[in-house]
Amino acid sequence: MHGVAGTLMLRAIERAGFPAPHVVPAQAEPDPDFPTVSFPNPEEPGALDLALAEARRLDADLVLASDPDGDRLAVAVPDPSAEGGWRALTGDQVGALLGAFILDATEPGPDPAHRLVVSTIVSSTLLSRIAAAAGVRYAETLTGFKWIVRAGEHLDGCRFAYGYEEALGYAVGVVVRDKDGIGAALALLSLARAARAAGQSLLDRWDALEAAHGVHLRASLTVPTRCPGQIMAGLRARPPAALGGQPVAGMDDLAGGGDLPPSDVLIFRLDGARAVVRPSGTEPKLKAYLEVIEPAGPGGLAAARRAAAARLAPLRAAVSDLLLGPGAPAGR
Repeated sequence: MHGVAGTLMLRAIERAGFPAPHVVPAQAEPDPDFPTVSFPNPEEPGALDLALAEARRLDADLVLASDPDGDRLAVAVPDPSAEGGWRALTGDQVGALLGAFILDATEPGPDPAHRLVVSTIVSSTLLSRIAAAAGVRYAETLTGFKWIVRAGEHLDGCRFAYGYEEALGYAVGVVVRDKDGIGAALALLSLARAARAAGQSLLDRWDALEAAHGVHLRASLTVPTRCPGQIMAGLRARPPAALGGQPVAGMDDLAGGGDLPPSDVLIFRLDGARAVVRPSGTEPKLKAYLEVIEPAGPGGLAAARRAAAARLAPLRAAVSDLLLGPGAPAGR
């Protein structure tokens, strides 16, 4: 997307034996002014608009987009039920899809439990369930790839296989010990090819993951505030007894460290749900990451997804009230 990584991406795709992709002409060449987007991060609203328009025109199979330096990867797929006929997958969806595919496609070695997959405290917990079902090790780290790629350094016999964070960052194997959109693109294309050979789409693969491991519905909140530290201190002193009508079963305070380096993070755990709250590291904001897990029961995925959405809405409202409500410090 207006950057230097495009040539490398195309070269890698060619050397991996995939057909040459169609490139969005207006975004193909490096341009430090990034003229077609307000900010050249494929997470940003509107960043994929030109690519999706080209995909509709070409009746394409898949959209891949990376930022100018090629470290993130966005994915969009055809979906007749979505507005405009295309759906952008979330970072957690791509993260789980790639994790499951890599565990299926890579050599387990003499002991499958020596393989390690990693995600972060603000990412979905679905990868942990995929890992448990595959009999491999799983680790959860603080945000940032400096933590993700080092997660197995103090675990005897572990072999890092894959790690991701929800902000469209993925590390496939150990060749690049950082988030790498080019390596992730090759893995995603391999997954799409394998799914096509089995008569499936990426959405079919996602449905299979949720059917096996439960619906993992997520949402995030960003709350501007001039006093994030004061609000975090108030939450520690007076943690909520319930959120969204569900009792809080426990609170993990990462300021005390434990298995992770000390960090200003609170994790509120509920039955089949959790809320992670932390200050932004760069701006005067608080961020909350919410997840609701709903097993796919006799009613099937559609019913489980409706139930998860019905639980997530009051949880989101309750966390918003917690961070912005009458009890929050003045000056927010």
